[in-house]
Amino acid sequence: MLVLTAIASDADARGRRRHRAAPSQSYQPPPSSIVVDANTGKVLQASDADSPRHPASLTKIMTLYLLFEKLEAGKIKTSTDLPVSPHAAMQAPSKLALKPGETIKVESAIRAIVTKSANDVAVIVAEALGGDEPSFAKLMTAKARALGMKGTTYFNASGLPNDQQITTARDQALLGRAIFDRFPDYYRYFSTRSFDFRGKSMRNHNHLLGRIEGVDGIKTGYVNASGFNIVTSVNRAGRHIVAVVFGGRTANARDARVVSLIESNINIASAKRTVPPVGEGIEVAETAPVSKEKEQTAVALRGAAAATPAAPAVPEPTGPALGSTDPIKPVAVKTVTVHPGSMRTASLPPLPSDNRKLAPTPANTASVTNIVTIKGETPQLPPPPGARPGVLGVLPAKTPAKIASAGDNVPIPVAEPAAKPKSAGGWMIQVGAFPEEHEAKQRLTTAQSKAKEDLGQADPFTEKVAKGDKSLYRARFAGLEKDQAESACKHLKRSEIPCMLLKN
Repeated sequence: MLVLTAIASDADARGRRRHRAAPSQSYQPPPSSIVVDANTGKVLQASDADSPRHPASLTKIMTLYLLFEKLEAGKIKTSTDLPVSPHAAMQAPSKLALKPGETIKVESAIRAIVTKSANDVAVIVAEALGGDEPSFAKLMTAKARALGMKGTTYFNASGLPNDQQITTARDQALLGRAIFDRFPDYYRYFSTRSFDFRGKSMRNHNHLLGRIEGVDGIKTGYVNASGFNIVTSVNRAGRHIVAVVFGGRTANARDARVVSLIESNINIASAKRTVPPVGEGIEVAETAPVSKEKEQTAVALRGAAAATPAAPAVPEPTGPALGSTDPIKPVAVKTVTVHPGSMRTASLPPLPSDNRKLAPTPANTASVTNIVTIKGETPQLPPPPGARPGVLGVLPAKTPAKIASAGDNVPIPVAEPAAKPKSAGGWMIQVGAFPEEHEAKQRLTTAQSKAKEDLGQADPFTEKVAKGDKSLYRARFAGLEKDQAESACKHLKRSEIPCMLLKN
């Protein structure tokens, strides 16, 4: 046992020396960086932001994201004891060197991950939440996709070397924003400067805490293949930026690079929040600065597109145009009430301009509404020759009308936008986005049953949005006061239903 202990201690020491050793001149890990204004979603700086990189211990940000979800939902508590398995205990440093059969409380686990970047503790959390580490890694990847992290795949919970575990600077900036927005009560752990455990004090690897004004977190990382990495968040005078750096040759070189990015961009960031919180099922478009030449190319492409006849349906806006640096803004929507009833439909040519008086819409006859998003101020592509404005979609109505071009035997429903109830508030919530409409409707039903008091009088609806050649159906509730919306989200998150508060 003494021999084995000596060998293990020597291995740990060698691991620490390798971590801190001065790199050779030939060591040139691939650099990558991005700075995002968290108040507007605008990219202030980017360099190879979409190139694949190994996340190293930045992986643990997602590990903590899933742990914070369970805490917020009340599934576990900070006082819960987590068991140590042989698999967790055998992880390579950095680690707390816990032994199989021991336990660690959730709060200590969080602090150990944030400060020591303990690999054994990350696996302890993974096994407690996912059953085993590979299963938990799948949950991590699924969560990354739900958040819009398209270039990230996880295979372990710690970030220890794995050739298939990749991410991008842009994805890590998105995750940094998401965990800040989603868990304000738990995000504070990332500002922990030191952690005392069993008589030993461990300092946070993020040396910017307390040294650079406004830095409040969040995580560093290192493996040989990636170099020294960092995701950091800075709040200063109402401005909030998230900066990510990959590929530092040393920790000091990484810190110098990210400090330079912070000081170069914090004063040009906005002091006013204009984008909703980052969340699951919400399309997060980040605008990036482009050269004048690229902008001219984009304008030329848009001009060519405008000269091409468009399809009859109005295109669904999904975010700023390619290359735009405009801030991301919520898109105004019109909500129409759907009335049940049997009907027949037929393929119709574009409808004539509708100046007719529409049939009145009875109140309180719909359970779920389908809506189409229309961006009011953005010029749309011109319709085909001879086409005239018409009705989007087919909406069942109690009183059918007839269109001459459809034939006398085909009833065509008409409906008007439902008037906003006098008691309706100006807020709504989104509880998910799904590839199938029936899934969105099922989520609405489930959510309403979980928060009956807040959503009993709300207006549920689904909204179809285009994502490339695919479509998503958002599940939303409208007609809420702000306090109702906040209360509903609080109850839903406890039931592990994602919820995003939105201004209507």
